[in-house]
Amino acid sequence: MKYGVKDLVKRYGNLEVLDRVSIQFEENKITCILGPSGCGKTTLLNIIVGSIAQDDGEVIGFDKEDMGFVYQEDRLIEWKNVRDNIEFVLRDRMDRKTREEIIYRYLKLVGLYEYANYYPTQLSGGMRQRISILRAFAYPSKILIMDEPFKSLDINSKQTIMEFTLKLKELKGKTCILVTHDIEEALTLGDNIVILSKRPARVKRIVENLHIADDNEDNAKGYRSTLRGLIEGEFID
Repeated sequence: MKYGVKDLVKRYGNLEVLDRVSIQFEENKITCILGPSGCGKTTLLNIIVGSIAQDDGEVIGFDKEDMGFVYQEDRLIEWKNVRDNIEFVLRDRMDRKTREEIIYRYLKLVGLYEYANYYPTQLSGGMRQRISILRAFAYPSKILIMDEPFKSLDINSKQTIMEFTLKLKELKGKTCILVTHDIEEALTLGDNIVILSKRPARVKRIVENLHIADDNEDNAKGYRSTLRGLIEGEFID
């Protein structure tokens, strides 16, 4: 495997958090890590990015310098406008001309160019998170780590931003890891859905999501309903 974890174990004293967790992350796919709150999903991410060390097992293929990040909070720089917020993460990775081309192309492609000179305080929460996600996709990395990026959004904003995320994914292929406890997010975005148990986290099941096209609405709804039932049968929040 190019990217993955194998037999990861993590303990804090007598508290076992991860119990022999093994996952392969397919290149240029979105892998959703789905599990109950507090089961160890964020601990798993922290091990992958190198923030903490595992007690046993392997992390394969990941390089922190080749990762982009999206968090629950947008982490935009308040005193920089949208254009400069994107430019900020690119400044050490490419020359000025290339940076300008990338910023222009991305803002144009997703219909946000008119917001280039807006400051974060002038944007809604949903719009701020769209800029944060766009910035992460613009960053020249092969891996994108997303830690519950839709958690604080209302249902309408969440649906819009999930569609926005899929559009960016089509524009620029990345290997994405999305942590969530929301089945709907996993069904909408995930190519592969890894279902974790309650703590200590174990991999209960890995489900492939074929994303049947909506041109056959009955088939698409039927498939999604079947997949949801399968996941709900394994998933306990």
